[in-house]
Amino acid sequence: MPLRPHQIDALDAMANNPKGQVIVPTGGGKTMCMIEDAKRVFRTQEVATIVVVAPRILLAEQLSSEFLETGEFNDVRVMHVHSGETEHFSSTKVSDIRYHNFLCFESNAHQLIFTTYHSLHRVQESNIVVDVVYFDEAHNSVQRNFHPSVKFFATTNSRRCFFFTATPKHSLTPFKAGMNNSKVYGQVICQVPAPKLVDQGYILPPKVEVYESRLLDKHELVADKDCEQMINSIDNLEKSKVLICAKSTKQITNLVSQTDFCVQLRERGYNWMYITAKTGAVINGNKVGRDEFFEILNKWGKDDYTKFVVLHHSILSEGINVNGLEAVLFLRSMDYIGISQTIGRVIRKGATDKAYGLVCVPVYSKVGISTARKVEAVVDTIFNKGEAATSVVTK
Repeated sequence: MPLRPHQIDALDAMANNPKGQVIVPTGGGKTMCMIEDAKRVFRTQEVATIVVVAPRILLAEQLSSEFLETGEFNDVRVMHVHSGETEHFSSTKVSDIRYHNFLCFESNAHQLIFTTYHSLHRVQESNIVVDVVYFDEAHNSVQRNFHPSVKFFATTNSRRCFFFTATPKHSLTPFKAGMNNSKVYGQVICQVPAPKLVDQGYILPPKVEVYESRLLDKHELVADKDCEQMINSIDNLEKSKVLICAKSTKQITNLVSQTDFCVQLRERGYNWMYITAKTGAVINGNKVGRDEFFEILNKWGKDDYTKFVVLHHSILSEGINVNGLEAVLFLRSMDYIGISQTIGRVIRKGATDKAYGLVCVPVYSKVGISTARKVEAVVDTIFNKGEAATSVVTK
């Protein structure tokens, strides 16, 4: 697949800077920038180590798959440093990281390490020499528990460091880290406005719909009200592939176990699925493995004739690629980063001829109004003004 103009610009900027931020809207193809830069590094260096950092194990595994499915890294030794299961050599033990590194240098082999912000300190403690680090969803790097290791690689250990995000996080206080600290994060070396990608046909514009929902009756169960609200929303959306952002895992489990929500979905021809950290993955009432869940989710996303509703609390908000989603329903409030990332799930171009990604917020009384205002503000910032959805820590 040929590179897009903005990806070429990003790669040029990365070639000319040892450190920097690449700000690309969700769906803009930032992973391909990492892959192409990694190919360039491995072509020009005799032996090199590249570390790819993700916020979640799921995303680390997805990034690994995207790198390797290009067929360009067949001679590269791959290691995962996190607690998840993977087909590749995986460990969080410092001794194992050192041993894998030793084997690479003994055999003159390049090395790709996929890790998470949570486990990055293990790579740091191994004291291996790292040539390049790609920080994906880099707004996560400012978290207090993660930042010391991020700072170590950005200022001490790695020869080159790049921070990729659609939603930068800045700080106006010296007591908390922010991506506006150029000593750690460098300058913004490439920033791609969302309207440009919409005009060029690479992503879709979002369409926000806010609608009134009725109040809960005095003796009505909350789960029954949630069921009615979601079914009515799905009927009104008239979309076949819908993402629902639930308030909590409890809301999802109560909806499935205490109401006829799933029965009503089946009557309408929808499959249903959910995934949370507590419950694991479930499809049409059957518990499945995480890999199978995402395999089926993407298979259904590519199939124009399969209807499905997928519920989650937070796992699908950030980074995870899901094909074909047409609409998202917000049942809970989020910060600007969470809203922007979630909208990004439905603005990706798919096989269908959809003209926009539908973003819906139900409100009743004063509940939901603040969420609706946040969603509208994020859309205005990103898609009308062409700016990044930057959040700022002030205290």
